[in-house]
Amino acid sequence: MSNTLRSRTVRGDGVDLAVFERGAGPVVLLLHGYPDTHAVWDDVAELLATGHRVITYDVRGAGESSRPRGRDAYRFEHLMADLRAVLDAVAPGERVHLAGHDWGSIQGWEAVCTMPERFLSYTSISGPSLDHVGRWMRGLHPGASLRQGLHSWYIAFFQSPLLPELSWRSGTGGKLLARLEGDVHFGGTLPADGAAGVALYRANVPDRLLRPRDRRTDVPVQLVVPEDDAFVTPALAEAARPFVRDLWIRRVKGRHWIPAAKPELIARLVREHVAQTSGAPARGLVRGQVADKPEFAGHLVVVTGAGSGIGRSTALAFAELGAEVVAADIDAAAAARTADLASALGPQATAYTVDVSDADAMEKFAASLDVPDIVVNNAGIGMAGAFLDHTPADWDRLLGVNLWGVIHGSRLFGARMVARGEGGHIVNTASMAAYTPSRALPAYSTSKAAVLMLTECLRAELAAEGIGVSAICPGFIDTAITRTTAFVGLSPDAQSRQRRRAVRAYARRGYGPDRVAERIVAAVRSNTPVVPVAAEAHVARFASRVSPGLLRAAARLRV
Repeated sequence: MSNTLRSRTVRGDGVDLAVFERGAGPVVLLLHGYPDTHAVWDDVAELLATGHRVITYDVRGAGESSRPRGRDAYRFEHLMADLRAVLDAVAPGERVHLAGHDWGSIQGWEAVCTMPERFLSYTSISGPSLDHVGRWMRGLHPGASLRQGLHSWYIAFFQSPLLPELSWRSGTGGKLLARLEGDVHFGGTLPADGAAGVALYRANVPDRLLRPRDRRTDVPVQLVVPEDDAFVTPALAEAARPFVRDLWIRRVKGRHWIPAAKPELIARLVREHVAQTSGAPARGLVRGQVADKPEFAGHLVVVTGAGSGIGRSTALAFAELGAEVVAADIDAAAAARTADLASALGPQATAYTVDVSDADAMEKFAASLDVPDIVVNNAGIGMAGAFLDHTPADWDRLLGVNLWGVIHGSRLFGARMVARGEGGHIVNTASMAAYTPSRALPAYSTSKAAVLMLTECLRAELAAEGIGVSAICPGFIDTAITRTTAFVGLSPDAQSRQRRRAVRAYARRGYGPDRVAERIVAAVRSNTPVVPVAAEAHVARFASRVSPGLLRAAARLRV
């Protein structure tokens, strides 16, 4: 059967309902909200119609369906009778998958709580159960209530006589929506739909908020929470937590009418939730499941430079917290050892051999993986000596790893995170050298200062996509980098002596990479922009802000 749109009229509870159908396969019923029509789902429905039979319909008062008069005609009992009529007509005797947006989601909650036997799964977007909201409001502190009240200003307005209808019919309501939501197309029936649908609020909202029913469900529920919703705060959306046995929460970047604005994202989320009822949970659902599980369960974490030191400790820290780790390093044996250790602590880890300075190799690396949730661009090398002793080849080698490795990782994985639409986090390992000038580390300090500034710029750009970016500035950490640092301008023997001296000094400092890993995990939790780690890193960061002249003077000293 083709995906061609097919339409019919179904007799509901005293009204005629315009019903639309696409595709073939398991039935997915999509409920639209207010003041839109079934058309808000058109792009999502087209995507889902490959592999599913997708049903949409105009609810009473909207689009091509009947518009009964009077507030009582829009009470929940009539809406549920309409929904049952549609189910009986298009999927008699079948259990279907349900998704709802806005008022469609509010109706969906009523449906899965009062007739759960009709549904296999439910995806709720920007429309909480009114009964859940009524109970939620009784348990909140004033601040949360005030924030939601500011978002819900229109509900009080809709209770007033005549003015809401006049605002819709005059076009004022449509202009306000366009200003708030951009290019969402509501169709030519918007003035009549808006005016008629005001009765949804008048007939149901006061009663349910003041006298909430006990509404619980065993239907598996996926709660999609657009973080930039102008009408429903995440706290209100998640009021369902105590009332759902099997709940998954997927936070995404987007505004209220996200089904129309980001149909590929919503179609994927609905498809994943439908698929998991057959035993195929996607990584995002494992991540979003509300259950007693490790903190980073379902997260894919990529760590470069994971063969030793900070990279290995970071990989193990995330693995112990339930993440699936990809340990990448130019040293294949070291990467494999880290993956083995991570697998012993958490889910099966993977080793990958890659030179982060090689753009083509990094392209292949990124393409070989699922979209990661966390990327730690940690690979780095050390280099010391006078600026005039550094050759162009020295600069190419150092910047290739320390800067270009971060650029490649941030660009390739960041682009995939943005396309996925579910946020993420990028951590870039900089150094206290990024803000501490030194005559002994001109190239290294330059590379790390560039990483720090890149991180700050990237953080500003990706914030709108829900992707956090952090720079880690460790300090004097006892890792293998001191054993491999190049001391330019010296003979091989002199370089060996300098390395031994550095190794002894860092060992006496006694600050291990596991403590840096702890701060990296904490930075991801709190989305901290810049994280000095050891005490000297904090002191230098403070001095760089308060007394940069002092640091410039110290930079002249020979060490």
